[in-house]
Amino acid sequence: MKHLSGKNADTAPRFWRDDALPFIEARAIADGREVCYTRHSHAHFSIGAITAGRSTYMHEQMDCEVSTGTVVLMNPGDVHACNPIDYQPWSYVMLYVETPWLSDLQHQLGFSQDQAFRRFAVTHTTDRSLFDGLKNLYTVLTDTDQDILCKHSAAVEYFTEVQQCLNPGEQPLREANSRLERAAEYIRENCTQMLKLEDICEAAQLSPSYLIRAFKQHFGMTPHAFLINRRIQFAQEQLRRGKLIADVALEAGFSDQAHFQRVFKQHLAATPGQYQR
Repeated sequence: MKHLSGKNADTAPRFWRDDALPFIEARAIADGREVCYTRHSHAHFSIGAITAGRSTYMHEQMDCEVSTGTVVLMNPGDVHACNPIDYQPWSYVMLYVETPWLSDLQHQLGFSQDQAFRRFAVTHTTDRSLFDGLKNLYTVLTDTDQDILCKHSAAVEYFTEVQQCLNPGEQPLREANSRLERAAEYIRENCTQMLKLEDICEAAQLSPSYLIRAFKQHFGMTPHAFLINRRIQFAQEQLRRGKLIADVALEAGFSDQAHFQRVFKQHLAATPGQYQR
């Protein structure tokens, strides 16, 4: 179940949660002028992006100004606060990630030998790829047209990038073509189903972090993009047989006909109706 909450006022926070992805929560503030925090901490890892304006940022003993394009990071337990400057408007998005999930990802990536969380030394950065990536991940998570595989994959991919970008030891990819082929075959055979990342990993006997990175390197697209591409191929076959577009949309695994129409046109530069005719 998906949750998007918040009042109409721009100052009201909007929260997103999905029971299918219990390890992550998202929050957004469109106008933070009246949103003030006392110094506080979270039990889990937090990361945010200043999407407009500027604010103060207090982190442990540090106190500085951050502005549009800045990504802030808080380890579990880090005392911090962000507040407006002279009642100037500012906005941001935040992601809260359960520490065990992120610790496990760090372990998969080879950044820790055990399941202990490896704290980030960086408190904030203006790295453009991390900023754009966080905004994109927030958009994907809150998009009702995207399925769980897409959202989970996007989370793994982004936090892999965060870990590698802020840690000097990037881990090399190992050869695992046969397993990647098994992952691809599993997606092909089950493309009309609501696949989970865990399903593909189990079929291929690969960890999520490795699958996301190596699959894209090997096939030129993420597992989710591969899935959507295969669904479009399946839809083409059904359309060629003269099936109704609405029926094909559901059979191919899309949430509704409108979503199917958009994705189909993105892939083929033609509507399903134009293709069928």
